[in-house]
Amino acid sequence: MTAVVAESLTKRFGSVLAVDDLSFTLDPGTITGFLGPNGAGKTTTLRMLLGLAAPTSGRALVLGGPYADLDRPALSVGAVLEATDFHPGRSGRDHLRTLGRAAGIPDSRADDVLRTVELQAAGRRRVKGYSLGMRQRLGLAAALLGDPELLILDEPANGLDPEGVRWLRDFLRAFASDGRTVLVSSHVLAEVAQTVDQVLIINRGRLVIESSLRQLTTRVGGTVRVRTPWPGQLDEALRREHLDATRADNSLLVRGADTERVGEIAFAAGIPLHELVTEGSSLEEIFLELTSETGS
Repeated sequence: MTAVVAESLTKRFGSVLAVDDLSFTLDPGTITGFLGPNGAGKTTTLRMLLGLAAPTSGRALVLGGPYADLDRPALSVGAVLEATDFHPGRSGRDHLRTLGRAAGIPDSRADDVLRTVELQAAGRRRVKGYSLGMRQRLGLAAALLGDPELLILDEPANGLDPEGVRWLRDFLRAFASDGRTVLVSSHVLAEVAQTVDQVLIINRGRLVIESSLRQLTTRVGGTVRVRTPWPGQLDEALRREHLDATRADNSLLVRGADTERVGEIAFAAGIPLHELVTEGSSLEEIFLELTSETGS
């Protein structure tokens, strides 16, 4: 079963079109980065997926149906849209127990998820003394109370130190490897590139691209690096095929062709190759290129 389906999602706030005919799907066992500039419609989309905002048109399905139709949503979907929804006078442990009781989850689960997010030592402390990073971990612990199949996270790395960011990355990968699904919205593109399997990029409420990360970074702005003891001859062979190459150290960088075509040209010309690899653009470069194009 597809974990998430957005079908022509549209949301208007008066004259403002926040989300415009947005469609995408998420499969189980994947981590998807949900990217876009500020005001692109990301948070509004997440709120529609979670039944917190009604679409003007279109529909959002999670785990086979609308969120509101889930029998016990806390046991199916975990979400963190902001790390500020805490009573400052409660301990982290009591906060989790209160949420758990509302969803019919045993108190013992609070201790389980505190250990999962490595917050057990601070579990009995009042939340008002927590750092931003600790609050992020507590929010994630709350999302995990029901042992969900789907996690929806908005800026989960905000406030985490480098060790915490690495911990989050490893946790999300392990979560998805168990056949579960993660949708994560983030501005930390370098971290997203190390974590996700696929990306959704939106701008002005519309879908810009939906792609696996690997395909995106090799297809958009990618180059082929080729190393040969005969660079001059290979350069001539490429030019005969109307391909341009530039020298980079002991290699040639070829744009406008994939490794298969470059290899075939070299083979036909009898040119030995010592290296033939694709070098993709960084996710940050691609993001800026695609969103600036859409906004122009």
